[in-house]
Amino acid sequence: MFIPVTLQLLDGFWESLKVFLLTLAFSLPLGLIVCFGSMSKFSPLKALIKCFVWVIRGTPLMLQLIIIFYGPGLLFDLPAMPRFTATIVAFAINYACYFSEIYRGGIESIAKGQYEAGQVLGLTKGQIFFKIVLPQVIKRIMAPMSNEVITLVKDTSLARIISVYEIIWAGESFIKKGLLWPLFYTGAFYLLFNGGLTLLFGYIEKKLNYYRG
Repeated sequence: MFIPVTLQLLDGFWESLKVFLLTLAFSLPLGLIVCFGSMSKFSPLKALIKCFVWVIRGTPLMLQLIIIFYGPGLLFDLPAMPRFTATIVAFAINYACYFSEIYRGGIESIAKGQYEAGQVLGLTKGQIFFKIVLPQVIKRIMAPMSNEVITLVKDTSLARIISVYEIIWAGESFIKKGLLWPLFYTGAFYLLFNGGLTLLFGYIEKKLNYYRG
């Protein structure tokens, strides 16, 4: 029974992994865009972005999943988007807002003298940001980013709220067969994956140790 259970849990884990990877692929760059908007000198845009981030961070991801999946049909009589697509949209928006605040904190922690030094060297604003500021920001935000990424691994289980198959669903399905241990077995998948991520982020932090500003 162990092998069939493991194979079914692997199928569920693959779906969870897809949610995890696609969320990161969209939310990391989107978070940087949101960050720039929240730091904009154009007050209306800045206020709008900050309000949006406040709403997203202040409400449960579960609620956002439900609204994004059911909202268009109930409010505008539009066809519902595929469940998996709705999951990625909700997760990407949610985590982009969290990442944007981490980015903002990292960027604002860089001393103005760094920008002035770049200008003295004749660098453009883009060159200053990507060659001087960004590497230091990455170093400083690595710890909070790693926490959010590990939280994302566990949050993928929320996809089942709109009937997206994932590993918890796979483990729970065995309860109908009178088996509880497969549900606990899912914990091993999370522990191993998060353990690997912890080692990866630890390695990256060591590689970035030459930035000690």
